[in-house]
Amino acid sequence: MISTVVWGTGNVGRLAIRAVDAHPGLELAGVIVHDPAKVGRDAGELGGLDCDLGVAATDDIEFVLAAGPGAVVYAASGDIRPDDALNDIIRAIRAGAVVVTPSLYALYDARNAPPEMREPLLAAVKEGGGSLFVSGVDPGWGNDVLPLLISGVGSVVDAVRCQEIFDYTTYDQEDSVRYLVGMGQPMDYEPPMLSPTVPSMVWGGQVRLMARALGVELDEVRETLERRPLETTVSTEAMGEFEAGTQGAVRFEVQGIVGGEPLIVVEHVTRIHASCAPDWPVAPDGGDGAHRVIIEGRPRIEVTVEATDENGNRAAGGNATAVGRLVNAIDWLADAGPGVYDALDVPLRPVTGRLGRKTA
Repeated sequence: MISTVVWGTGNVGRLAIRAVDAHPGLELAGVIVHDPAKVGRDAGELGGLDCDLGVAATDDIEFVLAAGPGAVVYAASGDIRPDDALNDIIRAIRAGAVVVTPSLYALYDARNAPPEMREPLLAAVKEGGGSLFVSGVDPGWGNDVLPLLISGVGSVVDAVRCQEIFDYTTYDQEDSVRYLVGMGQPMDYEPPMLSPTVPSMVWGGQVRLMARALGVELDEVRETLERRPLETTVSTEAMGEFEAGTQGAVRFEVQGIVGGEPLIVVEHVTRIHASCAPDWPVAPDGGDGAHRVIIEGRPRIEVTVEATDENGNRAAGGNATAVGRLVNAIDWLADAGPGVYDALDVPLRPVTGRLGRKTA
């Protein structure tokens, strides 16, 4: 059993507690929290399970890392605190842990990460013997291993498109939705996640990763962006009202350009309500979200994945599959030894030893 710590208990950390508890090769050894109100609470409660797990949350990072956990699922946000997140992760690697995380976008394509990030991580690996694997929550596998797997059953591949299509009406992450993405803000507000070069910073690594696997050289990475206002005021259960005239939908692409054409594309279509931008792509069944991969070529291949969790919520389902990709990689990483790994290194493997287990 690999002793495993979950660091952070927000949307990702909550799911990570469940995934670690469900994994037959992992043992939940600790939960690190920042909020004083969560200190001392049982991990089962923080994970939304209907039972206690006998692990109390703590804010004592030194104590947890000093115990020498085999793995750390780093689930604390790196959106607005990337330097702090990097420093936390380096601490865990120096303690000898396998670290999996979605929090450092620049490390989706670890080989081409900025030297100021990559070099301290490599030094920590050499010093402590830990390792690192970073994959996204949008989910990462939908923008790397899934399209690459599907491309392998075709004869001719002309272009690859990965789509995330979501209606965040039921999503419970108000700060990110309103301020990072800009839903409900005036149309002249510049959301941080949509500022020029930011989408490429976040998803460009996955585009480059796919290009590397497909054996093509990119001319450049480009961005496109469209925004639509709400025509009427809408209300959401988790986040309240979003007023007419404010931003209600966003569509952007991060394009890998080959021979002057966008041949590898990661596209996001995000709404705060289904009534906004109805002419943009939607989930096939009209539900609140889906992930889709389209391989243009011979044959043309289109695969749509709809994952649900937490009372049928597909945004939560997408997050859960992303967390599953990370947590299920821990035992492989432990066997692989120290290093900084990416999605092309870490295989997707069958889930073993869990079929038939009841889940909460």
